[in-house]
Amino acid sequence: MNLNYIDYEFPLNERMRVFMRLEQLFLQLDHCISGDNIWDKRATISTLVDILQIFSRHDLKAETLKELERHANRLNQLSNNQEVDTHRLQQILDDLSSTSQSLYARNGKVDISSMQSTLFQAISQRNSIPAGDCSFDIPAYHFWLQQSNEMQQHSINIWVDQFAHIRKAIELTLNFLRLSGSSTDLIAKQGFYQATLETAQPYQLAILQMDSTIPYYAEISGGKHRITARFMNLEMGMERPKQATQDIPFKLRYCIF
Repeated sequence: MNLNYIDYEFPLNERMRVFMRLEQLFLQLDHCISGDNIWDKRATISTLVDILQIFSRHDLKAETLKELERHANRLNQLSNNQEVDTHRLQQILDDLSSTSQSLYARNGKVDISSMQSTLFQAISQRNSIPAGDCSFDIPAYHFWLQQSNEMQQHSINIWVDQFAHIRKAIELTLNFLRLSGSSTDLIAKQGFYQATLETAQPYQLAILQMDSTIPYYAEISGGKHRITARFMNLEMGMERPKQATQDIPFKLRYCIF
């Protein structure tokens, strides 16, 4: 990532939206786990509950295996290209294969049964209520938070390990996507840009990049048929954000690996 630019990533299908939400939660989890006070532990559990809710709504094992298979097929098509580093390509294919095999080896959906305890269910049910996990709401959680850091960390490690294989698969998928495609220099006339996408192309992700000194942010919407970007000011007062009135230069890359 160029530090002189801000990247705005926008998923163009539901699978990528789920993957990117999980990616953010996993990174958030890494940060929370590194702390050792009660608020770090609360943040860790809250993040785990969010991850668990996503897993409960989607068959992520099947979705991820489809993506890994698609990437492997595309990479195999490059094996006859003389300009491709065949040694590096084989390493990537081996990584994809081992990750797929690890997921296949786990029977059924990703096993999160160890997290579907009474305690986790209680925390999850009250997650939508502001401060719904106070000590008087869930005394069992309050008791867990008073235990030794070693005991808490042991429990957390067991819970986090449930997602290790799926996390690696999602990271592989998103990293491949982000490295695909090439950027095009564009202009948003009076802060507005819209493009129609070719329906025959398997668009997965759009990455809009703009100079960090430009005092506007990109508000992106779209799907498999078109993409729209509006460049808005960040109004910290009571006024609503306003669209730029001048032309805004930016770069756009479509990831269709």
